[in-house]
Amino acid sequence: MAISEIVSDESLLPVLGTSAETLAQCQQLIALLNPDTSPTDPAGLKELSLAVSKQQKILFARLAQLRGQNRDAIFRVRDTKHATAEARQEIDRLHLQLQNLYYEQKHLTGEIAACESYDHKYLSLPLISVEQFLELFPEHRESSENDLMIARINHEHAEREKLEQARQELLKRKQALIAENKKRKDDLANLDQDLEKFIDVGDLLYLNYYSEMIHFTNLSLRVQAAKPIQKIFEKEY
Repeated sequence: MAISEIVSDESLLPVLGTSAETLAQCQQLIALLNPDTSPTDPAGLKELSLAVSKQQKILFARLAQLRGQNRDAIFRVRDTKHATAEARQEIDRLHLQLQNLYYEQKHLTGEIAACESYDHKYLSLPLISVEQFLELFPEHRESSENDLMIARINHEHAEREKLEQARQELLKRKQALIAENKKRKDDLANLDQDLEKFIDVGDLLYLNYYSEMIHFTNLSLRVQAAKPIQKIFEKEY
């Protein structure tokens, strides 16, 4: 395989061309210096010397051009290595960023799965069915699932607030009835005490009345018993 087929970089093709030309120039110079073909006469030697000098100048020019191209190629290689290193660093940075994104994606996927499998309290709320809610509030028929759930929860909250207010009112009425009932019990207790006092006073009055009646009866009996004796005394005197 030819070297031109191996090297495909356009910046190196001129170097290959200059190198080939330099090689050809070296071969021409070597051919001129071949002792088998060198002339022996003074005129031929002088002409050979001039030809060799001319070919050497051309060769030196080719070598100088080749060195310059080689230096430029080395600089381009350095620039390429520097660019390659920067590109590698950028690739490493992007790879690390990609790994971080994979890790974050895995973390978020786990969080999403945990949220989806979490036993949310609102799922256990005794909400009315969607059909009943939409019958009561038809303006939510076009709402999203999330907005519909929020509206149902707000409706349940409002209904519970109403029930709580009603419960508080009933509690106040209960407290008032308890207080009134206690007052009536106290009044009945006082009435029982007054009735007992009245009964005690009535018994005492009855005893006094009974004693007076007995005393009056005794007096009447004595008077009646004394009347015959009085009549006897009246007869004698």
